[in-house]
Amino acid sequence: MRSGQYWIHTLGCPKNQVDSDKLAGTLLAEGLRPASAPGEADLLVVNTCAFIEPARQESVDTILELHDTRRPGARLVVTGCLAERAGSELADALPEIDLVAGFGAPLTGALLPDRVPVLLGARPPRSSFDLLELPRPPARAPWAYLKVAEGCDRACGFCAIPSFRGQQRSRRHGDLLAEAESLAAGGPGGQPVREIVLVAQDLASYGRDRSAGRGARAVAGARAVAPIIELVRDVSTLFARTRLLYLYPSALNDELVDTILATGVPYFDLSLQHVSRPHLARMRRWGEGERFLDRIERIRGLDAHATFRSSFILGYPGETEEDHDRLLAFLEAAQLDWAGFFLFSPEEGTHAVTLADQVPRSLALERLQECGELQDGITAQRRDQLVGQRRVVLVDAPGVGRTVHEAPEIDGVVRVPRSFESGALVELAITASLGTDLEAQALPADGGRGRKSSLAGLGSP
Repeated sequence: MRSGQYWIHTLGCPKNQVDSDKLAGTLLAEGLRPASAPGEADLLVVNTCAFIEPARQESVDTILELHDTRRPGARLVVTGCLAERAGSELADALPEIDLVAGFGAPLTGALLPDRVPVLLGARPPRSSFDLLELPRPPARAPWAYLKVAEGCDRACGFCAIPSFRGQQRSRRHGDLLAEAESLAAGGPGGQPVREIVLVAQDLASYGRDRSAGRGARAVAGARAVAPIIELVRDVSTLFARTRLLYLYPSALNDELVDTILATGVPYFDLSLQHVSRPHLARMRRWGEGERFLDRIERIRGLDAHATFRSSFILGYPGETEEDHDRLLAFLEAAQLDWAGFFLFSPEEGTHAVTLADQVPRSLALERLQECGELQDGITAQRRDQLVGQRRVVLVDAPGVGRTVHEAPEIDGVVRVPRSFESGALVELAITASLGTDLEAQALPADGGRGRKSSLAGLGSP
């Protein structure tokens, strides 16, 4: 057992946050304690992102910032996607780093006196140190991510993730339920989780790589239940809310839609990336705007309160003005609640870097700004429409909560009276829209106390 304190700085997506939680659980088991500030830590860990160039730059900047603030003798470790994708270059370029640790490497070697960078290849090997299966500490908030798989089997033209995260590797159904039960129960130093957020690079494909998985079986000649369907159904019995992030649009069939709606969290995070059919073909993606709109309208027909989020890439090679106009028309018609827009980033080893017709960055930025301005107005209108309605709010922290319309750390929040404790589910009245955020107060009939609720969903509209 070692003694000392650690600090973990996480960059990138929610999947990285789960990896950091697993690393924290390992460090706690090794006898380390979390530090209250980076300058007090004996071990500083940067869990990096490498999805696009701005993310890589942010990772490098964070590494240098932590180096500048660390106390004498503290060790600086870099792990995560940038470490896996560019380990040797990173170690050579930044002598400030004591250890570069890929996905399969434990971190406590960084406390040894000698600087020994760990440099892994382009594709992560199997390792006894498996982040997917490591235990994690109790949650410190009333919500938590549950990472159900690693890697991706798709070949999108812009994405390098399969080259360093590998092919999809789904966790066992039983292992996920055990972790979910532990999170729901809480534990020493933590609190019970009320909302679980399922994440993976391609969430709806969960379990397809496990041909003998639970979801692959059929009973008495009946059609087999998709693994993601069975997982959502089982997990949702443990939590007030179950939320799904990152759904590839072709996988959003009627059965999955019905399963999501049955959880009481009608939130659909669809990975669309664009809507022009010829442009999506250049991206090596499925779909077109009309099919997306049809699916969105059908879901809203089933649940008028359904919430939609997506993300889009501007400036991918070959994007024409006609493609861009189709995207603008789609945004106007779809009335998405939330959307993110990103400039195309040429990633080494991807199909996109081999394409002609590169879009000038200035034009791509102009298109991004045009989409962002349009969507900002739509999001504001969608938020305004909630004013005057009742919603069940999960209090994440004093003064801050979320309805089912907001995913944690991604969307806006709901400002609530500070008297409500973290973890409380309270039915409140939405009284104001503050940009992306909302303001809520106790129902008048409750004399200002608020109506506590075990409901996961929307409350009375």
